Amino acid sequence: MMPELPEILDKEQKGGVKWKLLKKIKELQDSISCIEWCRKPVIAAIHGYCIGAGLDMSTACDIRICTEDAIFSLREAAVGFVADVGVLQRIPLIVGQGHARELAYTARNITAQRAKEILLVNDVYENQEALYKSAEKLALEISGNAPLAVQASKDVFNYGVGKSIEEGLQYVASISTNIVPSNDLMEAVTAFTEKRKPKFTGT
Repeated sequence: MMPELPEILDKEQKGGVKWKLLKKIKELQDSISCIEWCRKPVIAAIHGYCIGAGLDMSTACDIRICTEDAIFSLREAAVGFVADVGVLQRIPLIVGQGHARELAYTARNITAQRAKEILLVNDVYENQEALYKSAEKLALEISGNAPLAVQASKDVFNYGVGKSIEEGLQYVASISTNIVPSNDLMEAVTAFTEKRKPKFTGT
């Protein structure tokens, strides 16, 4: 005869059920992390409410900008569970431990201006139209640089999270060794001497 389970344990929440939930959470984590894994820089252009998955997604992006009416909230504590798909791991790297913990523990809403003050966003724009124009301008500015250098920079940034400076230096040395020289480097030198804008090919 099976012994009675303590009242604190839900009889329906057996190991197999929990195991399936763990797999599902990992899938959800990967759906956010794929933004971070993307080789190209990703810009989050935020307007309105940025809560839950929206905040998870935006913290996985390289750069965040928003409108004046944007509202941010790390809301999970207010609804009874822990944020488990990446925001608690990423947001401290953006705003620091103190601000991150305050956001998580209070679950309060913060304005766009406050988000800029704590470095959650880079810039705040008057409206959605201005936001999108600025996001496009920023994307074009980035895309005007050598693709290999931009992508390698993102790779080095991502690798450096949680590593020592020495580990990061060793890694970037190996990256430089692999991409230098390149056609883009030669093109940059040639364009400089010819006083023209370089035409990069990503090779």
